[in-house]
Amino acid sequence: MNGFWEWWQQIPYHMNPVIVSIGGFELRWYGTMYVIAFALTYLLVQYRVKQNETQYSQEVIEHFFVLAILGVLLGGRLGYVLFYNLGYYLRHPLEIILPLSFTNGVEFTGISGMSYHGGVIGVVLAFIYVSRKHQVNFFRFIDLVVPAIPLGYTFGRLGNFINGELFGRATSVPWGMYFPADPTGQLRHPSQLYEAFFEGIFLFIILWSIRNRSPYPGFLAGLYLIGYGVVRFFIEFYRQPDPHLGKVLWFFTTGQILCAAMIAGGLVLWYLAQRYGPARTA
Repeated sequence: MNGFWEWWQQIPYHMNPVIVSIGGFELRWYGTMYVIAFALTYLLVQYRVKQNETQYSQEVIEHFFVLAILGVLLGGRLGYVLFYNLGYYLRHPLEIILPLSFTNGVEFTGISGMSYHGGVIGVVLAFIYVSRKHQVNFFRFIDLVVPAIPLGYTFGRLGNFINGELFGRATSVPWGMYFPADPTGQLRHPSQLYEAFFEGIFLFIILWSIRNRSPYPGFLAGLYLIGYGVVRFFIEFYRQPDPHLGKVLWFFTTGQILCAAMIAGGLVLWYLAQRYGPARTA
């Protein structure tokens, strides 16, 4: 058994974040996982439509997914800037949108830093815009897509894991791992895998299993916001805080504060859905 744990703990050292490199071009697992996540979510939504679980035109669905992708990328990037490193980017504004660092000359770094909560805001804005543009019920439409989101999100966290980033706090548990990017060389919680399972697979099983038994339009979306917020809040106790932030409120991290806001948002959505949703039609 000791041999298994020794192999397990060294897995990050045997993973290459680059799938293939041709000249100066690199195809990386992280970006590929985003593509898989969007494609899987799209296919699951299409499955629901084809199974007559809900009725929306192809134009509405495709319009939403185009805007949702932009919402995730732009919202995730701007969310990271605002929530996690505003001071730095106020001093280096070009680095918000350019894959370059100007700290020590000009250095190509890629776009580094995305916020899940910022991405959520971007996607919610996409839902609102498409609902108004195509005159469909917001609460029913968001419940169409939400059950598919966690499974797609699983691949995003696996991308973090392969990248060796966002690892957990130091630990002595045997399933901990050593990450090449950790300068201290300590055994750490593989928090990316915790998130991939609980925020992804676990929430997907719950939402997908009750997708046709929602008590009212908007219930699934509220449940997702609350469920993700609760799960992520507790996983944050095992995730290493950003080094430039640490704990920002007592012993809570920025991620936990954002998750508390997400839980509150889910409760507000439940209230609005019960008060305004049922009276409208899709």
